[in-house]
Amino acid sequence: MKFVAVSSCPTGIAHTYMAAEALEQAGRAAGHEVVVETQGAAGSQPLDPAVIAAADGVIYAADLEVQGRDRFAGKPFVDVGVKKAVHDAPGVVAAAVAAVEAAPAAGSSASPTAAVATAAPATRQVGTGTRIRQYLMTGVSYMIPFVAAGGILIALGFMLASVAWAENGAIEVTGVDAAVLWTAFEWGNLQHWAVLLFQTGALAFGFLVPALSAYIAYAIADRPGIAPGFVGGSIAGLVGAGFLGGIATGFLAGFVALWLARRNVPKGGRGVMPVVVIPLVTTLVVGFATFLIIGPPMKAINDALTAWLNGLSGGALIPLGILLGLMMCFDLGGPVNKVAYVFATTGLINAAGDIGSTEARIMAAVMAAGMVPPLAIALATTLRPRIFTEAERESGKSAWLLGASFISEGAIPFAAADPVRMLPSFMLGGAVTGGLTMAVGSGLVAPHGGIWVTPLISLPLLFLLALAVGTVVSAFAVLFAKNIGRNPQEAVLDDAESLAALSGAR
Repeated sequence: MKFVAVSSCPTGIAHTYMAAEALEQAGRAAGHEVVVETQGAAGSQPLDPAVIAAADGVIYAADLEVQGRDRFAGKPFVDVGVKKAVHDAPGVVAAAVAAVEAAPAAGSSASPTAAVATAAPATRQVGTGTRIRQYLMTGVSYMIPFVAAGGILIALGFMLASVAWAENGAIEVTGVDAAVLWTAFEWGNLQHWAVLLFQTGALAFGFLVPALSAYIAYAIADRPGIAPGFVGGSIAGLVGAGFLGGIATGFLAGFVALWLARRNVPKGGRGVMPVVVIPLVTTLVVGFATFLIIGPPMKAINDALTAWLNGLSGGALIPLGILLGLMMCFDLGGPVNKVAYVFATTGLINAAGDIGSTEARIMAAVMAAGMVPPLAIALATTLRPRIFTEAERESGKSAWLLGASFISEGAIPFAAADPVRMLPSFMLGGAVTGGLTMAVGSGLVAPHGGIWVTPLISLPLLFLLALAVGTVVSAFAVLFAKNIGRNPQEAVLDDAESLAALSGAR
């Protein structure tokens, strides 16, 4: 059989492409052809209409709203979510085959409607809570590029400012009028280059809340929700409601736009609804509500959270670091991981570039903990290769680079194959690293990059030490967990092989 598939995940990075590869491999192994369209962070290359027309069925492995779903109308399908495709691709392909085989049984006419109705039992039932999470994760996925680009540029600007100004570079660069960039820029002036980096990053980072709000609204109401979502997010930032206000305005804009889009209007007025009426009315409603109703309480909550974080110091931050470390390693890029990450990145708005602030220390702890799982599994496969399969050993090699780049999803193949043993082992190492990073006081205002942004980290050697300790703890926890229930004689042989590998005897 021939299948077309669509894969997407909240961040559009690892899960999206891992699901695509797993489905393609499972299809080949079962004697079928699977062509996947990845709707990820790098964009998507739409499937050829001829390929869609020739397909027997469709596989949706998506945690976000599928773009262009109407292209597949009339074909039997299964809808399983991205994690199911990563964890059990053969089962997903088998379900798709069953849906296609069952389709003609719906009636002799084999109508498209009957085919879809027959395939429906294989469809994932999506509840209200899941839908809300999908909307929120769509906003987060579109927000992350603004966070990463803006945050790293700001950090680079501060790093250059520390060289360009003898003292207080971070304060000096923020006080320079941006007009110098287009009125008196000097190519050989380090101060001007620092201002350029800082201002560009600050403008990119300034879209964080508006983008979050706009794309939550987009996930709910499609394109009519984008404009009021952006306006609502901008107002939330203006009144000091922060990212919590952006989330609220995103949902408000989306549901108001969706309600208006579903109104029955005379045929002559349908053309102006999506381009004039819906954006106009929704923006007015969202603007009124944000300024007068949503903004004040959200600002109070945001101010209270900021005051609480600023009140934490020294040992009080260590439990927070441990909690964030546990969350970063709990589901490796899933919702819990993203809650911790978004908490850290949005807090950078209040850090104002201060690498010693509580918000910067939280970001450092989150990044360090998120690097632990792939690095730990890479170390574990190096120390005891015998207890891992050939495929796992190969994945372990690539996990070195993924972990160093702060891509927690590099450990997913191992967690998917053995979650009961792997996830607690990862969480142990993440908690150790998160707590230690807080304890040593490292700070970071760049929201991504892994070890490649080490020059932007305060106390970088202590940061790397905390990361190394957590990685070793997690790796040995993995090895211990893998040996539970194994033959003692096999474990002794594995120990001997590991020692030989470490000494270079092999």
